[in-house]
Amino acid sequence: MAESARVKSWEVIADNLSKAGWSWGCGSALDCNGRTMWIADARRGDGKRFVVDTDDKLTAFLELESATRACGELY
Repeated sequence: MAESARVKSWEVIADNLSKAGWSWGCGSALDCNGRTMWIADARRGDGKRFVVDTDDKLTAFLELESATRACGELY
């Protein structure tokens, strides 16, 4: 998948999270082996929160999308 398509994909998921009432954030860090790890979270004012860490930004957002769908919070 082209890099521009990958960026577009996580942005679409982030937009959908926002539309469904979730606040979200993401960041990256290096692990002890020098690999980039992505940490993303989605949270709501009612206390629901999901945090994921993966080695890929898109995967992090796909996992957030899956978790929020599983609890019936994202359509």
